[in-house]
Amino acid sequence: MKYFISGANGQLGKEIRDSAKEYKNSEFDFFGRELDICNKTELDNYFLENKNFDYFINCAAYTDVEKAEQEPDTALDVNYKSLKNIIKVCNDHDITLIHISTDFVFDGNKKSSYNEEDAPNPISVYGDSKFKGEQLISDNCMKYIIIRTSWLYSRYGNNFVKKIIDISRKNDRISVVSDEIGTPTNAADLAKDILFIAEQKLQKNSKTISKLYHYSNVGSISRYEFAREIIKTAGIDCDVVAVNSDHFNFMAKRPKNSILDQSKIIKEYALHIRSWDDSLKECIKNLASDEK
Repeated sequence: MKYFISGANGQLGKEIRDSAKEYKNSEFDFFGRELDICNKTELDNYFLENKNFDYFINCAAYTDVEKAEQEPDTALDVNYKSLKNIIKVCNDHDITLIHISTDFVFDGNKKSSYNEEDAPNPISVYGDSKFKGEQLISDNCMKYIIIRTSWLYSRYGNNFVKKIIDISRKNDRISVVSDEIGTPTNAADLAKDILFIAEQKLQKNSKTISKLYHYSNVGSISRYEFAREIIKTAGIDCDVVAVNSDHFNFMAKRPKNSILDQSKIIKEYALHIRSWDDSLKECIKNLASDEK
């Protein structure tokens, strides 16, 4: 099995690198910014010189939701236009694309969890750029798996969990929005299951049927409740105050409800996805170990 991973220096890319150590008989090529996926010639030349990849796992993304409102062209270049190059490479070399998308493709107005049949309606530049990328893949890529995830965090990179730990250590009281509800996702779990799915499909010689899936840890919670659990688990003494999202002068709109229904991917691949609280505990334990 041979994998190409873009965005390898992001939190999900680094977690895939860790998970890849368990697959001794597979080959992994990890690339960050040293290979520009926005540069068609550069990407084409790499795959002409390096053959026989089974999967292209695209973890590269412009994920700064606030900054995207100020840099819409840059967000579109990375989250949409670069996919034209990736799709061409995958189609030319018979590679299955595994692409990571987001809960931000939804407007958050639904009262229950979102499944794969629900119509996207992004309300931010970031969400719109990611949805355009999804559409481009589904319209043009011969073999693909799109995985939407939400509230992604990890021991690596910049994310909500690490931010809450950092600011709660520096302050006696912090304010966190209570009117945004979603499903946290430990990138370590997502990375492990991406590779499990990929290996399972090829080992069984199963025909790749292009599909869209939702993936997160099991259970839902508000940002406020999530922050309280992060602080409690990390053993930090800090009060958390619940506020509405309009308390902060965010430029980008966030979906108030972005709970993802994971039942489709669980059923089709017999996955055992951990609850969000169990997975959070492991991440914070790893963060504490990293600090020693």
